[in-house]
Amino acid sequence: MNLNTSAATTSPDTETQLIRQMQLGEQHYSKGQIDQAIFAYQCGLDAGTASSIEIASDLLADLHAKLGVAYLADRRFGAATEAYKSALRLKPTLIGCWCNLGNAQLEIGNVSSAIEIYLEALKLNPAHWASRVNLAEALMRAKQYLMAKTLLLECVRERPQDGKLRHQLGKACFELNEDKEALQHFQAALTIDPGDSESLYWIGGIRQRMDDIDGAQAAYAQAATIHPLIQRKASSSSADFRLLALYAPLAGNVPVEYLFKNATYDIDILPLIEGHEVDVTAFEGVQLVVNLVSDADQADAILSLATNLVERLNKPVINHPKEIRHTTRDAIARLLTGIPNCCVPKILRLKAGTENSADALAALLPFSWPVLARPAGTHGGDDFEKIASLPELTDFMAKHSDSDNYLIEYIDYVSTDGFFRKYRFIFVGDDILPYHLAIGDNWKVHHDSTDMSDHSWMQQEEADFLASPETTFSADNYRVLRTIRQRVGLDYFGIDCGLDRDGNVVVFEVNASMLVHADNAGFSYKNPFVETIKLGFDTMLRQRALG
Repeated sequence: MNLNTSAATTSPDTETQLIRQMQLGEQHYSKGQIDQAIFAYQCGLDAGTASSIEIASDLLADLHAKLGVAYLADRRFGAATEAYKSALRLKPTLIGCWCNLGNAQLEIGNVSSAIEIYLEALKLNPAHWASRVNLAEALMRAKQYLMAKTLLLECVRERPQDGKLRHQLGKACFELNEDKEALQHFQAALTIDPGDSESLYWIGGIRQRMDDIDGAQAAYAQAATIHPLIQRKASSSSADFRLLALYAPLAGNVPVEYLFKNATYDIDILPLIEGHEVDVTAFEGVQLVVNLVSDADQADAILSLATNLVERLNKPVINHPKEIRHTTRDAIARLLTGIPNCCVPKILRLKAGTENSADALAALLPFSWPVLARPAGTHGGDDFEKIASLPELTDFMAKHSDSDNYLIEYIDYVSTDGFFRKYRFIFVGDDILPYHLAIGDNWKVHHDSTDMSDHSWMQQEEADFLASPETTFSADNYRVLRTIRQRVGLDYFGIDCGLDRDGNVVVFEVNASMLVHADNAGFSYKNPFVETIKLGFDTMLRQRALG
């Protein structure tokens, strides 16, 4: 790197020298020569520090502030933070400096700190535009969507032709489940900027949530035509590597909002749309492919596209799409049959349109009552029922006759104390990491629908499980989990399971669609274990990408 140091020579007029260094830094910065700009600003500050005469605090503050801007442009957020703080100690009225300090904090994930800093800037000038807009972004990240919406509405009234504001407002309304209003704002953003593919992807997602599949497909296809890639830059100044993430807009995907957060690598997200050809030469610089398409029930056609693309790219792959094909509920049941100390419920898949009369169903049913029933491709507790008789089953099938349905053998896993316990592990490479324990008084247990927040003993039991899962899961149980990992063959996936009264592992679900998140309000003891999963995920990607 050739750094110009000519202006750093000694001068009888130190203040003049500092001004020259600042001007030199500005020249470099305007040309995109960030390293040279940083060097010039730092030389000025060093000269000011070494000088025996008193330097005007305003001049030093401006130098620190400009150094912070250069560090921010270079994505060196820690250094930018220190430079801005130094500037504000000398001159606390620098509104732009407060705003940029908030931006640096937001980039490194200190959302609450960023909000406080933006508010400090607005105390100095309530009309400061950048601080208002960036505060709205910080409120969104803090999930304070109503406050963000209120602020964004004020900004939109002032600048109704600002497409980015309309887009942000659409996202706030989406998070508030105001789908119609969200659509209006995304449509407005698209009217302002017809090339706004990101708003089109959001429109597709909202129409999909509203069961307007044709509208969703049209929006996704239009977005893919405009801009086939969604790009995220690394959080650091230089990316460790570049990965391509394959994504299915109309099907289930690995939830990666948390896993990809503050990534030190560049991410190209490619939505896979039927009928759209992909130019593989655009991804020659990619070092790793991560297949996010995870629901084999929903994405059969897309998995074919993904498999073809992966083979053409010939890059290392996480969760090869051909392996995802074997993770439907019925396929998993067949795959895991015969593992010692493992109870896998028998599963019957009934195709859409199957005769649903009592006699026809009785002839098909391979196991005794009660049975569990759910439409294929669904997760969580929606439309998931425990059924005790043929009349109930015929009613269920009639309601869901337009989809494939699973009938699942019910295995009683209630503990001796009368409570049901569902354990979730996440498989990351060779690691088997505990994620949560949900405890409830009903067979259908989901962590967010239990009353664990009201029972300290339940929280303590979950905390103990996370800290020492081997005290709950025996050596035999871990042999079961390792065998499951080997048979499934994926790099990243999860299992929901229980333990019966004989200590056998009872398998509920095994796939790559399981949610890992850091929203653990009221259960903060979970945070270190969630972070361990993310660290393991990042480490796995780095090892596979860099060899």
